[in-house]
Amino acid sequence: MTAPAAPPVPPAGTTAPARTEPSAEQVLALLERAQALARKAMDAGHHPFGALLVAPDHTTVLMEQGNVDSVNHAEAVLAREAARRYAPAELWPCTLVTTVEPCAMCAGTQYWANIGRVVFGIEEKVLLSLTGGNPENPTLDLPCRAVFASGQRPTEVVGPLLEAEAEALHDGVWTK
Repeated sequence: MTAPAAPPVPPAGTTAPARTEPSAEQVLALLERAQALARKAMDAGHHPFGALLVAPDHTTVLMEQGNVDSVNHAEAVLAREAARRYAPAELWPCTLVTTVEPCAMCAGTQYWANIGRVVFGIEEKVLLSLTGGNPENPTLDLPCRAVFASGQRPTEVVGPLLEAEAEALHDGVWTK
């Protein structure tokens, strides 16, 4: 797993506990659950993206969200709803787990919601290679690490992981 760029400390003015590291087994199990959620979204007629909000114990799933549409991505919808339900200090030690690296919009929403870690399957560049010029997904070439590095809080990024499985979710989706 990728180490954070800075020590994982809560934002100034909060009383959130410091983040702990999930085990490799926990991370892989959560990614598999996010992939199952992406399949469920696809079965419901949406694009194959899924996101989970995981509690600081790295086991309890607090929220889950499939993709809605080209503007309401799974990660952004989940982060906005998490910010509505939970205090920033409660979200800081949580993890957003998603099948694809958060785009600039989703990473920004996660940052403002104060979710302290993201774990993802495939990189945005890989998604672009899968979607090509499909107008339903005009992918931005801006890694989430660059978005988070522009902020004032050390959001931890872990990924890519389980890439083949995450890529397989997109087989044939963008060429229809």
